[in-house]
Order: sequence, then C-alpha cells, then structure tokens
Amino acid sequence: MKLFQKKNIPKTAPELISAQRSRCGEFTLPAAIQPCEKELYDRLRYAVPIIDAAIMKIIRLTGGFHVICSDEDCQQELDSFLESVPVGLTGRSIGCFADNFLDSLLTYGSAAGEIVHDSSQQRIAGLWNGDISRIRIAPGADPFSRSYSITAPDGSSKKVLHPERIVYSTLTGGHSLLRGLPSLSGILMRIYECIGQNYDRAGNVRYAVTYKPPGEAGDLMYTRERAQQIAREWADGMNSAKYGQVKDFVAVGDVDIKVIGADNQLFDTNVPVRQILEQLIAKLSIPPFLLGLSWSSTERMSSQQADILTSELEYYRRLLTPVICDVGNAFLASKGWEATCSVEWDNINLQDETALAEARLKNAQAREIEMRLEKNE
Repeated sequence: MKLFQKKNIPKTAPELISAQRSRCGEFTLPAAIQPCEKELYDRLRYAVPIIDAAIMKIIRLTGGFHVICSDEDCQQELDSFLESVPVGLTGRSIGCFADNFLDSLLTYGSAAGEIVHDSSQQRIAGLWNGDISRIRIAPGADPFSRSYSITAPDGSSKKVLHPERIVYSTLTGGHSLLRGLPSLSGILMRIYECIGQNYDRAGNVRYAVTYKPPGEAGDLMYTRERAQQIAREWADGMNSAKYGQVKDFVAVGDVDIKVIGADNQLFDTNVPVRQILEQLIAKLSIPPFLLGLSWSSTERMSSQQADILTSELEYYRRLLTPVICDVGNAFLASKGWEATCSVEWDNINLQDETALAEARLKNAQAREIEMRLEKNE
C-alpha cells in the first residue's frame, strides 16, 4: 500500500484569470486607439514642434543594436536579411522597422507590425508597420493568446488569418506618451496666438498724423485740401521705404505725428510659457537643454539627469527586444533552422568624453593603490 498517493487535482485556470473572466466575460486588453484620437496626437505633434522634437530625440537616443544568433553558422545570413529586409514602401533594414515601431509606440501607446510572406509562403518578403487605429485585438483561445482584426473605412472588420505573423507591443497601461498634453498644448497655442495678434496690433508701428489749422478764416477754407495733401505725401513716404527709398516729409503749419500704441507694453509671457513647457518636458522625460532650452547656467548633463534618461531608454529597449527577436526567429524558422535570436544593444553614452576619461583615470589610480596595498601585506 502506498503511503503517499497522488491526488487528481483538476486543471483549472489561475484564480485571477477565472475571476477576471467571471467579472468581465473576457480578458482585459489595452483599449484600442480610435481614429479621432490618432488624428489628435498627429496634429499635436504637428502643432507643437517641441513634442515632435522630443519624440524624435528619444528614438535616436535609444541607439542601435545587433541581433545575435545562437548558431554561429546562421549569423551571416541573418545579418544579411536584417540589413536588407524591405520595410513598407520606402524603408529597408530592421533598424528602420524598429524606429517606426517605436515612433508609433510613443505617439499612440501601442504599435503593431506584420511579417509579410511572399506568395509561396516560403520566405519573408518584408516587414510592414501597421496603422494601429485600424487594428482591433480580442482574446484568443487561451489567456496568453490574441486574435487580430482589421477595420475597414466603411466600418466592416476582417479577421487576420495568421496572427502569428503580427508583432504587437504596448506601453504600460496601453496609453500614449502624449496623454494629458492636448489641454496644456491648447493653452500654449492660445498664448502664441495672442502674441501674434498683439504684435499685429502694436508691433507693426502705425502713425497718427494730426494737422491743426490756424484760426484764420482763409486757412480754414483750405483745411480739407491740405489734410488730403498731407495724407498723400505721408503715404507716399511710407510706401517708398518698402523699396529702399528715403523721402522726407515736409509740411507747413502745426502738424503732430505720434506712434499709435507706443505707450502700451506687451504682456510678459515668459513665465506661463515656461510653466507649460516644464509640464510637457516632464511628461516626455527629456532634459531641457537637449531641446534647445537654456533654463540653467550649466550646459553639461548632470549624472542624475543621465541616469533618469538612461532608465527611460532602457525601458523602451525592453519593449523593442521581443519584437526584434520575433522577426529574427521568424526568418530562422522560414529557413528550417532551430536556432534562436537575442538582441545586443549598443551602450548608451550620454556623458562627455572628458568625464569618461577622468572616471577611467580615477579607476586606474584606485586599482594601482589597491595593488600596492596587497603587495605590502
């Protein structure tokens, strides 16, 4: 008789998943971005150049990478494929695909791409960055699988026949990096619009020419004609300045010339504009001086700012690594190889060469002192 008998434990889904199914009827997935929301973020990047510049800076600072194959014999063919694979209609290489993928990920909160096969379904023809506003995601047969459908402009949807060829990723929570910025950007654009209107009114200098005729009766009879003559001569002198000609204005009598609005001062917008820009840059996690904003006396990046920005870039790298590996593994599988891929990223270098050289010198000096102490012992 066996002392310990195995009990037949029924195989059930984890408790959290079961509770989630019973509560919602389906698994919770990131909310799909709507076409109107996509257009809002596109217009936001178009209207506020500093937002577009920050996103492009993040993409460039994320750096390059190299895909390593577990089988060295396949490495050369893998490198050749990743360097020359077509991306859409105009791009080429896996780096181009990763840049477009990260651009969609930052702007819309999620990104999707497709590994396109040729008509024979035997080799990969290229990569395609999809329009995330037309892609809808639904739970698959198990808790860790997804099914995709494409929404047409007429509202109809078509299920993707090969979901294994879709690469998909989202930011934490599935929300865009620009979430919360439209309201602040609207205030910023209103301030700039008011600045333009104020300069149209007060910045473009206008003159008030006043003719005061003498009190004699003969002069009062020709007041209208003299005022019209003064107006013509003044307009002619102003128009001549447009073509580089300088004409003096000569008048007889009591003529007073004043600048309209010369006593009024324009509003100082430095404080509100800076406050809004600080909120924008805090959300984008980019040091101000990288965007051309001189808010401090020092121009070198501090170690704290470098560490924060490096952690942000490492986060985006963690999101891109599985996508790049999926593309490389798909190519190896199409060739019938059982090898797998891994991604090796380039080092993030945000410090000055002088600071790095000083750090290496101090490390070498410390190592030399330690070696001397060991010899003395």
